[in-house]
Amino acid sequence: TTEMANQEEAEIQISELDLLSSMFPYEEEFAVTDQLALAELKHYVEKESAEMPSSKVQFVLNVKTEVPNASMVEFSMACALPFKYPTVLPEITVRSSLLSRSHQILLNSDLKTYLMQNFSGEPCMLSAREWIKDHAASYIDKDLSSSSVTASDATQSDITMFTRLWIYSHHIYNKQKRKNIIDWSKELSLSGFCMPGKPGVICVEGLQSSCEEFWSRVRRLTWKRILIRHREDVSLEGGGHAEIQKQRKFPTLEEKCFDAHGARGNHMDLGQLYHFLEEKGCADIFQMYFGVEGH
Repeated sequence: TTEMANQEEAEIQISELDLLSSMFPYEEEFAVTDQLALAELKHYVEKESAEMPSSKVQFVLNVKTEVPNASMVEFSMACALPFKYPTVLPEITVRSSLLSRSHQILLNSDLKTYLMQNFSGEPCMLSAREWIKDHAASYIDKDLSSSSVTASDATQSDITMFTRLWIYSHHIYNKQKRKNIIDWSKELSLSGFCMPGKPGVICVEGLQSSCEEFWSRVRRLTWKRILIRHREDVSLEGGGHAEIQKQRKFPTLEEKCFDAHGARGNHMDLGQLYHFLEEKGCADIFQMYFGVEGH
């Protein structure tokens, strides 16, 4: 029902705002500009009010980033979460005193494109902040004459992107889904692994277009909850088969079952998952999935 969907979206918003406030405890980094809207949203989540909140939660995230041959520059992200967020994208306007008007427009539209391509239906405020931290500085007085834009578009197609997606699911039990994951990854020449159970973890790596095709198929299946926890993109000059093989951390895609425990034998041993990831040089991913240091 829409009621349930609204409730779930509101809960995701609250937990994301809690996460932001715990990561950025200082006003100068993160500040909710409309406390009333936040209070309304909390009442709604705690079912103290059946009324949908009347206004969107608004807040500011400030990001300092280094600019080549200059000191730190601050970018300010003015954000509002529509009621349907994360089903729809957040509203974000990035500003900086060093951005010209046209570059500000370009930066904001590029950020929006990035979010549209990577986060439809998922919480993405931290990812948006990361993107700004990594990319915003390059929009400060860069020469955007039409010639330079077309030149970069032309070279773009010669660069092959290698991608690794780390997908998290509330659980993966269904045999057909597990078969699909294995079959599709073979068909798309992706390697990685799938850990069924609760939670479910899928990692696929290979050509960016193949990873995106895999993700678009997987997310169309019915899930209680599934999202991309993390993605890695590496541009390969030339991008031949050998280059792609060199980037792989997994030889093929196989299902990994780590000693199950729990009543239905469905809870995987996360310690073993950690050691498996560590062997593959991916230990830092564990933290992204489970928010704790693995041991």
